[in-house]
Amino acid sequence: MFKQKLDSINGFLRHCLQTKNVRAIKKLHAHLLRTGLLFISPSFESKLIFTYSTLLHRNNSKTVTALLNCINPANPLPFNMILSDYCRNGFSFLALQTFSFMHTNGVPLDTYSFCCSSVASCSMKDVKFGAQMHSLVEKSGWLSSVFGGSALVDLYAKLSLINDAAKMFDEIPVKNTVCANALLSGYGEANQWVEGLEFVRKIRALNLKCDHFTLSTMLWACAGLSAIELGRQVHGSVIRMVSDLEDDGFLQSSSIEMYGKCGLVGKAWQVFNLSGFGYNRERKRDVVLWTSMVAVYGRNGDFEKVSELFKEMLREGISPDGVAFVTGISACGHTGHVKLGIQYFESMVSDFGLEPGPEHYSCIVDLFCRAGELERAWKMVNEMTHKENGSYSASLWGALLDAACNEFGNIELGKLAARKALEMDPHTVGIYVLLSNVYAKFGMWMRLSS
Repeated sequence: MFKQKLDSINGFLRHCLQTKNVRAIKKLHAHLLRTGLLFISPSFESKLIFTYSTLLHRNNSKTVTALLNCINPANPLPFNMILSDYCRNGFSFLALQTFSFMHTNGVPLDTYSFCCSSVASCSMKDVKFGAQMHSLVEKSGWLSSVFGGSALVDLYAKLSLINDAAKMFDEIPVKNTVCANALLSGYGEANQWVEGLEFVRKIRALNLKCDHFTLSTMLWACAGLSAIELGRQVHGSVIRMVSDLEDDGFLQSSSIEMYGKCGLVGKAWQVFNLSGFGYNRERKRDVVLWTSMVAVYGRNGDFEKVSELFKEMLREGISPDGVAFVTGISACGHTGHVKLGIQYFESMVSDFGLEPGPEHYSCIVDLFCRAGELERAWKMVNEMTHKENGSYSASLWGALLDAACNEFGNIELGKLAARKALEMDPHTVGIYVLLSNVYAKFGMWMRLSS
């Protein structure tokens, strides 16, 4: 009976959150206080505070502080639950505020608190808060915990402070694969491929196990360096070490992309053809594998094959993602299939429920320009300027400028596109670079000097 009551209260909280009914939440809060139910379960306190915070202004510091003051500071559990809710739902500012409240009011901090606040700091790109938290971790003795140390390595790596992440890794007394992968990922994000591969040797010297993520990042590094021989060796290690490779689409797609970026399209196709087979020989190739193979052909200029593969993917009932559509529309532009490209673009929303991004609109503008339909390209960009997602239309004007001038020599249209782009964002350096290149190409030196 009591469990049913708890479930009904949780259901009511969810309903209030969906309907944004603050008044009903306040009535429930008062009822829970009168009956004492609020203090029976820590989850009630955390869910109630999260619901309040979500419905009120997300940066309402006074409200959050007042609610946190109602919780017993000797018990960190409800605070950690609130931290977790904020981080999972994108309220990073409130997560950091909650962590500061815990520290100021003497609430016991543990590795869970530090890990959640680390995630929030990464999301906020708050280097200063991250450094303060690092100091607190050291003072509180949690640096000896592999979880606390891993959180700090991940924090510095995601904030692109790779040297600090490496120093942090060296300071951790007990290391594991998780913190090693956090640093390895940081090297990858910073395109420091050589340092990443050197770090892999260090991982093996420390007798740490290479998991699927480690192997995938190694393939990524080989692709970045176009180190095909080393890439072959890593791929061989993947085949030998991973028994369930057919179930790991991410590793298989990393192998495809590695061969594709090294120019071995045929080898990438072989990996793709052999992928997706389970123990029962039933084939399951997900959208990640298809997108990787489509991107390989697109990157290597085989646009006919891109169109063919994209159609085959649709025939197999695979729903393309945004990356696949970028490659497919771009291929239509290079092969002159204007109608098919527009059809793909329109099907994104109507058939697959995807919201077109700036890269998709840029592909459509390029599609029109390559087909010589500059008027249609102009009309589309002009319409985008007046829509809610016109915030990125400066880049679309730039795409029109590039295509109109460099492809068709239409300098007047290019100048008009440049003017429109600079009206929207006068600090866009790329537009000035494109315009100067156009003036130089057509010998308009007086314009270039001005």
